[in-house]
Amino acid sequence: MSEVPYLSIILPAHNEVTRLPRALQQLDAYLRQQAYLAEVLVVENGSSDGTAAVARAFAADHPYVRVFEETARGKGLAIKRGMLEARGEYRFFADVDFSMPVAQIERFLPEGIAGYDIAIGSREAPGSIRYHEPWYRHFMGRVNSWIVKLAALPEFEDTQCGFKLFRGDVADDLFSVSRMGGIGFDVEVLFIAKQRGYRVREIGIDWYFDPDSRMRLIQDSLHILQEIIAIRRNWRAGLYARQSVPAPNMAAGRS
Repeated sequence: MSEVPYLSIILPAHNEVTRLPRALQQLDAYLRQQAYLAEVLVVENGSSDGTAAVARAFAADHPYVRVFEETARGKGLAIKRGMLEARGEYRFFADVDFSMPVAQIERFLPEGIAGYDIAIGSREAPGSIRYHEPWYRHFMGRVNSWIVKLAALPEFEDTQCGFKLFRGDVADDLFSVSRMGGIGFDVEVLFIAKQRGYRVREIGIDWYFDPDSRMRLIQDSLHILQEIIAIRRNWRAGLYARQSVPAPNMAAGRS
């Protein structure tokens, strides 16, 4: 593919042999309706099932899909790999369960977020709607959000929603220095972005509860807090200094 895609969509996939086929079919149906050039990057990391084989089989018939395999586990590692492998002018990552309707990707594209460098999906921003979510699951999410707001990012209501878009050059800048491989990677990238002066907007989305959610209240809350402490320590130590990255080719747009 010689042309620069307008949009790259990154799917981190760990043991997603059941949910990945549906996600890829949904994306394929959506992208067929778009006028712009797009690519999908599936980054399998440390799976013990047939996730990689499912992804490769789909890619064989869909040349816009690229598959990468990481031996280590960690959603942050997978998304970093995808963001840095992506070629798109804009780069969007999504949870494989697509608890947000695929068509709402349009809410994140530049036409809807003029003047911003990053758009993050939010289940708390104006216009958002939650469907079928048990009270305890909402409580778990708000506890984690409260920790993040108190310790790192007070301006955001929902940093952990699994749908985010970055300008390509911004993604290269942020993910070239990010270090967190686990649940705290969202906080780390947004923390660096704010320190860099990038403009971030929360986008309200429709969000459907998935009973297969892998969120854990106590373990995840403690892990996020530990990683926030590490993020602040890394910043003070200068570990997030800008790296020399190739200038992105921004000449191509919608095709």
